[in-house]
Amino acid sequence: MPYAIRHLAVGDVPVLKRLLRAFGEAFGEPDTYQDAIPSDGYLRTLLDKPTFVALAALDGAEVVGGLVAYVLEKFERERSEVYIYDLAVTEAHRRRGIARGLIEALKPIARARGASVIFVQADRGDAAAIALYESLGTREDVHHFDITV
Repeated sequence: MPYAIRHLAVGDVPVLKRLLRAFGEAFGEPDTYQDAIPSDGYLRTLLDKPTFVALAALDGAEVVGGLVAYVLEKFERERSEVYIYDLAVTEAHRRRGIARGLIEALKPIARARGASVIFVQADRGDAAAIALYESLGTREDVHHFDITV
């Protein structure tokens, strides 16, 4: 794979901002990812948290995809789970193993943070994502609810 996968750290705020742009492009939701970009200080603090993981797929300096995940500490046992919140690859770079490479790069990070499992959601009509996730793990059919606060 000619792409580099980079685990973003505190000094990578510019890369994280480019990842936001890539997510907006890949999901067809530029407003969601570009209209209210958090401050550099907020993003540095986020990147410094052990419960936040951001990986960027790079083609040279260009961010062509990435994933953002959260480490969730469990209460019933001394373990964690990692939730992939966003995972996307820009259209011109799809079908090249980047998404799979991002998930594989997440695995050792998850292990190091005490995780027993990585989990992710996929939208019903997203056949490519569902096929990828089924090839990597066990499918569970669940319902997702957004509750307004």
